Formats: sequence, structure tokens, C-alpha cells
Amino acid sequence: MSYLTRLKFSVPLDRDQVAHDWKKRGYSCDLFADPPGSEWNDFVHTTNELVTVMAGKLRMTIGVEEIIAEPGDEVFIPCGVIHSVKNVASSTTHWLYGYD
Repeated sequence: MSYLTRLKFSVPLDRDQVAHDWKKRGYSCDLFADPPGSEWNDFVHTTNELVTVMAGKLRMTIGVEEIIAEPGDEVFIPCGVIHSVKNVASSTTHWLYGYD
């Protein structure tokens, strides 16, 4: 299964456009910022999650699949699947996330 949709949203990213799209699909939309090298490891949620990078680059592991998400990409993380996120950019990565 591919969890990544390349350039789902046009760049530069419009946060309101993403929020509107996600709301129609039943998802919330919040902003997160990670400095270079930040890691979030081994999370599992009871809901589905969407992630879209606004600026920067994230390496994400979802189950056994590793992907690199860049601006405009959308990542789907199914509920109950272990996942990790790392900022692999040389600057702060800003990303949107939402749950259904």
C-alpha cells in the first residue's frame, strides 16, 4: 500500500485550502513545527491521520514502509499502524496534520 500522494496540494501551500479539503473528508487540520533532527517515534493512533508538509522535509516510517514527504505531499496514516516521523531538512519543517 502506498501511503504517499505526491503534490496533492499546490506549492506554495495554502493552509486554508488544505483545511477545507480535509474538512470535507472529515479531518481536523492543525499546524506543527519541528526543528532539524526532531523525531517522533513509534506512535499509534485510534483514528486515521493525514499529514501534509508546508515547508521542509519529513522522513516517515509507516508500518514497514519508509517515505520522504515534501511540500505539497499528503501522507495517509491508517489507525492502529505504528509510525514515526523525523525532520530531515536543514531547517524547521512546518507540517499540517489532522485526524478523522
